[in-house]
Amino acid sequence: MQLDGVLFFPVTPFGADGELAEDVLAKHVSRGVTEGAGGVFAACGTGEFNALGIDEYARVVRIAVESTGGRVPVLSGAGGSLPFARECARRAAEAGADGLLLLPPYLVSAPADGLVRYVREVAAATDLPIIVYQRANARFTAAAAAALTEIPNVVGFKDGLGDIDAMQRIVLAVREATDRDFTFFNGLPTAEMTVPAYRGIGVSLYSSAVFCFLPEVALAFHKAVTAGDDDLVRRLLAGFYRPLVELRDLVPGYAVSLVKAGVALRGLDVGRVRPPLVDAAPEHVARLEKLIAAGLDIVG
Repeated sequence: MQLDGVLFFPVTPFGADGELAEDVLAKHVSRGVTEGAGGVFAACGTGEFNALGIDEYARVVRIAVESTGGRVPVLSGAGGSLPFARECARRAAEAGADGLLLLPPYLVSAPADGLVRYVREVAAATDLPIIVYQRANARFTAAAAAALTEIPNVVGFKDGLGDIDAMQRIVLAVREATDRDFTFFNGLPTAEMTVPAYRGIGVSLYSSAVFCFLPEVALAFHKAVTAGDDDLVRRLLAGFYRPLVELRDLVPGYAVSLVKAGVALRGLDVGRVRPPLVDAAPEHVARLEKLIAAGLDIVG
């Protein structure tokens, strides 16, 4: 499972009746892969993993796999209670997924040793490669992250906390603990804002929610940051990504709601978000539309 380029986290479309819109999802995923995604992460945070029943989850993964057609790897979310995470792993394998992104366990705070045990028990239920997602109540010490390398099918670590010092310690500890391939990537919301900082500690992969609705800008940013075009990186950060983050931060949950609104603005009706998230307000959608135009103008 080789991941490279811009990582695509598709939204999960719902119809007017609130049910999964399978045809729209297929189109969304296929279009993203055609436009140049380096990997597809279905039914994860941007895909409203928290709001899906297990049967819906399995359908989302199956559609993502079918729509991708083997062009790039497909990973799916898993997490929550231990039995639910194990069931996600089982259903994902049946649907043909190439790997899992293991999200935090439900609500509870736990010591690092308990988190490692959680990962071990999910990993024991599947042969799929697993990337562990550090975020919210799932906070790993450097020693705990190094312990993950003892689990054969744990192949990576995604950071959603943004503590660069702590992440540097984790990278160093893992590299010292194993010489096998182990992937790190930046999983902060609107990760492009922190890509230069993460690249400084050797973490070049990142997830891009913007790719869902503005692949032209997401790909141009990736090309610029990879090629060392600091001027274009700065102009995109200042003229598009920073105001997008400022808009995102106005309302909790907008990291998903604004992405869905953006996909709709670009011509694909993906429906509303499910509670407890709220849809983007009309005035915020209007601001997003102007930001999309600004981003396209910057990249020409």
